Amino acid sequence: MKEKIKNRKIRMAIVGCGRISKNHFGSIDSHIKDVELVAVCDTDPNTLAEHIERHRVQGYLSMEELLKTERLDLVALCTPSGIHPEQAVLAAKYGVHVMTEKPMATRWQDGQRMVKACDEAGVRLFVVKQNRRNTTLQLLKRAVEEARFGKIHMVHLNVFWTRPQSYYDQAKWRGTWEFDGGAFMNQASHYVDLLDWLIGPVEKVQCMMSTSRDIEVEDTGVLNVRWRNGALGSMSVTMLTYPRNLEGSITILGDKGSIRVGGVAVNEIQLWEFAEPKDYDKDIQVANYETTSVYGFGHPLYYQNVIDVLRGEAEPETDGREGLKSLELLIAAYLSARDGKTVSLPLEY
Repeated sequence: MKEKIKNRKIRMAIVGCGRISKNHFGSIDSHIKDVELVAVCDTDPNTLAEHIERHRVQGYLSMEELLKTERLDLVALCTPSGIHPEQAVLAAKYGVHVMTEKPMATRWQDGQRMVKACDEAGVRLFVVKQNRRNTTLQLLKRAVEEARFGKIHMVHLNVFWTRPQSYYDQAKWRGTWEFDGGAFMNQASHYVDLLDWLIGPVEKVQCMMSTSRDIEVEDTGVLNVRWRNGALGSMSVTMLTYPRNLEGSITILGDKGSIRVGGVAVNEIQLWEFAEPKDYDKDIQVANYETTSVYGFGHPLYYQNVIDVLRGEAEPETDGREGLKSLELLIAAYLSARDGKTVSLPLEY
């Protein structure tokens, strides 16, 4: 593994200056004592020029030119999902740590290739799962880890959002299998992540999907899940909600506890009942927060872990192998929907 970064700022670049990049620029601003933005990269000359002027840094149309020219510690990939693998492998070749937005890849083999390339180059691969840092989900994770639910019987997730045709028409890569993925892989990716992170390893899935927009991929789907611990569950996802984003929620029902975290993006604890009370139950209302964005406020907290890891002071919360868990679930769901079959995990034995 590369040498720890001590006694100086972490030098990083952002690759892809689209919709999600503002969360990364904001996170860098909030960690200005530890992180220095030295360059930006985007294939659109106008977008690139705008960010060069705004952030007063060097700009590159080519990622390889960026890596050749700048002395970087870390790149953040905010590009279309389908090109994350090639870019991660390229960064690893130049000995640069990688932070990639979700999903880490759109193909199972590509995700594995990213992990292998970073392992062999001795660099870190971070997969952004900022929702895990939301205050509501941190409380929920604690309750699960303390076994407050007893035996978990039923789990259900809803992602009822809206993405009009104009959203997909913003760029040619949106709504494609190769570069984007559909409602499960793209918009609901962080909710798929909760299936394993909160409840545990999944045994098998059944999935059905449909498409109404003028796109290649699904905009609606339902997923049935059986976990290895015996719990059953389901997930309902659609980008067709009228007229705005309605709900991103998770419900967990056990023999000693029941919860529901709802709101537009799991930002509101609506039910919190356990047989055995705990001192932190009083923090429920404080944990709830207002949000106008489905992204939540977890990016700066995620960055803190990345900084601590590169300083040699912590282990990564979501590295490449952790990222593979939700990618495997996503691929299993797509295989099930395509073939009309139950798919068992792991995908490879």
